[in-house]
Amino acid sequence: MHERKIPLNLNCGLDLIGEVLYGKWKIRLLWFIHQGHLRPSELQRKIPDASRRVLNLQLKELEEHELVTKKIYAQIPPKVEYYLTDFGKTLIPVISALGNWGDQHEERLRNVIMKRMGENA
Repeated sequence: MHERKIPLNLNCGLDLIGEVLYGKWKIRLLWFIHQGHLRPSELQRKIPDASRRVLNLQLKELEEHELVTKKIYAQIPPKVEYYLTDFGKTLIPVISALGNWGDQHEERLRNVIMKRMGENA
């Protein structure tokens, strides 16, 4: 069993969101499922930098937080698809707003990130 090094802090909405969405690929997984990429292999193609193991772990956590649901079809070979729950769909406007903000500030964000990367090299 995993033991937390930092105590769980759920004192405000930002703490709750951080607990549910923390993970490098979770927001992208939610967005791509929303766009209709439902199968694990499709999601892997959309996020090639992520390992299958990490994607599966993060999909499982999204399931546990009731943002996605997993449907397993009884066939050979087995077919698995992920769908947003109604609760998960409520995040799409938020994710869209974050993406739009990133697009609006793309050049500045790239410069800041690249500058920071140069300092840490």
